[in-house]
Amino acid sequence: MMRSITKLGAAALLALGLGTGVAAASEGGAIPHESWSFSGAFGTFDRAALQRGYQVYKEVCAACHSMQYIAFRNLTDIGFSEAEVKALAAQYEYPALDESGEPITRKGLPSDHFVSPYANELAAKAANGGAIPPDLSLMAKARAGGPDYIHAILTGYVEPPQGFVLNPGSNFNAHFPGQQIAMPKPLNDDQVTYADGTKATVEQMSRDVSTFLMWTAEPKLEERKNIGVKVMGFLGILTVFLYLSYRRVRRKVHGH
Repeated sequence: MMRSITKLGAAALLALGLGTGVAAASEGGAIPHESWSFSGAFGTFDRAALQRGYQVYKEVCAACHSMQYIAFRNLTDIGFSEAEVKALAAQYEYPALDESGEPITRKGLPSDHFVSPYANELAAKAANGGAIPPDLSLMAKARAGGPDYIHAILTGYVEPPQGFVLNPGSNFNAHFPGQQIAMPKPLNDDQVTYADGTKATVEQMSRDVSTFLMWTAEPKLEERKNIGVKVMGFLGILTVFLYLSYRRVRRKVHGH
């Protein structure tokens, strides 16, 4: 029985995992560890930050990076109303067929997935010097350090040290492996205008979009943590009852 309890405890601890990864080291130096609202066993996503992060993705990142696993209807989970989701989806056009089978375009629906910036992989390669910009849907789980890594890369564009030689077409980034990255600096102060009035500094935008990308990579994080807390509570109560039962049985044995 105790072995079964141990297994349950391990499963609960897994369910309570932070999902943020650990700060990862690279040739560019250690990735700074940031404080996030969703960290810890009781952490939750900041809905305002998620909505701001979506805005940064939409207005900046979506020009090059796809997000194929996210549909517009998923945005209701981060605080957008159904009417807002319908309006956001309707800003895009999707290929369709009319009643006679002729190709047409239609306005986007909440059930549609985010639009890819390129028609196909060949178009993506042609526009980016032969490299395909990675899909961002799972980026926060695909990179060691998760949101810490994303935030570090977005804020790591600084002047290279004296004598540092950049390869043609590369940009210096203090936290990217090798300190050279093909992606130009994507964020600049006041690049977007937040609807809630938050000042759009590079630091703020990078934190917001990192939070959003953590949500796209693990949208059930809060639900998983809630389950973990309940399981740990159940195990705690069960442990008390098992201990009391053990004491009672032991007293009977010693009494005989």
